[in-house]
Amino acid sequence: MGVPDWTVEDLLRELAPQVLGVLTRRFGDFATAEDAVQEALLDAATQWPAEGLPDNPRGWLVQVAYRRMIELVRAETARRAREDRAARREGDDRRTAPAADEPLATDRDDTLVLLFLCCHPTLSTASAIALTLRAVGGLSTAEIARAFLVPEATMAQRISRAKQRIRSSSVPFRMPEAAERQARLATVLHVLYLIFTEGHTASLGADLRRVDLAEEAIRLARAMHALLPDDSEVAGLLALMLLTEARAAARTGPSGELISLADQDRTRWDPAAIAEGTALVTRAMARGPVGPYQLQAAIGALHDEAPSAERTDWPQILALYQVLERLVESPVVALNRAVATAMVHGPVAGLAALGELDGDPRLTDHHRLDAARAHLYEMAGDRESAVAHYRAAAGRTTSLPEQRYLQMRAARLANAT
Repeated sequence: MGVPDWTVEDLLRELAPQVLGVLTRRFGDFATAEDAVQEALLDAATQWPAEGLPDNPRGWLVQVAYRRMIELVRAETARRAREDRAARREGDDRRTAPAADEPLATDRDDTLVLLFLCCHPTLSTASAIALTLRAVGGLSTAEIARAFLVPEATMAQRISRAKQRIRSSSVPFRMPEAAERQARLATVLHVLYLIFTEGHTASLGADLRRVDLAEEAIRLARAMHALLPDDSEVAGLLALMLLTEARAAARTGPSGELISLADQDRTRWDPAAIAEGTALVTRAMARGPVGPYQLQAAIGALHDEAPSAERTDWPQILALYQVLERLVESPVVALNRAVATAMVHGPVAGLAALGELDGDPRLTDHHRLDAARAHLYEMAGDRESAVAHYRAAAGRTTSLPEQRYLQMRAARLANAT
């Protein structure tokens, strides 16, 4: 008896990094192991819907991928050079491929090791994101290419170069030592944050969100939290994602138009996600040390717990942004702090704070500075200035829903009597 395609897809996405970890740990060759796992996943995607799930899906995938790995190893003449290098580095037990009937230890979950490997410091941020989505997230090259609106061939080249860079670096497949792990952990969390941010508000295209990316970032953050339950910033990042995503259903109207936070129907927010995120960040901040993701999650919790926009605890939000700004030198944080300043001390004070960002080259072409300034001019009753900045912001964003929202705000003010 067959099984639904969606069940197979979800299961394969969950099992892919586990199987890849088994092969990479056994052979020490991430790039070839990833190819073998992809072939095994294709076999499963073809056979399981028609024939039914095997009794042990993970074991089935490991065995099929293992056989594919053996075939790839023995088919490539270049493998001998890699085996020689591995032999000099690791000893005689790695000189040849293991016997095809040799048992494998499949009960070890190396998802976290894979995350650290995909976020290796030799990779660019763009390459780390692509490789993480492919190897750990289980997304196909075509899915990743669609998410970032680039041709599939371009994304395939990017992933191939990333794998080649890891291969040439000869980095061992293991968890980094404590000091290196702490340094690399920041990169891992940053990559997950960027994936979620792109999913929450797509930087390009007609859709406001990339639901698959947002959901995948949350799934990976959950995996990180399960493996590092005592790390406060891992918990903070997961909390931030949950508290932000809790508002997703209310962010767009019937035609896909963007709805601002102040105008959202709060009954459509997800109370379970809010409760989980709030509990996570509360425990994390009590445990410490407090970091940027926890502070952003705490700000998100204050927004989510407010019964209305008017009853939002803006003084507390402003205080949190001031602490966050001392930890993170970011123009976006400074911009958000300026808006919070306006909500507490009035639009004139907020505009003055925004003025401090005018010379920052990182915001020169960014639409958010103009959008924030337009909002504060609107609060101050200066409709002409608000219209000009809404239009300027609309001209700078590459997100069509944001562009339409900003143009609508400008038109409404321009036509007001």
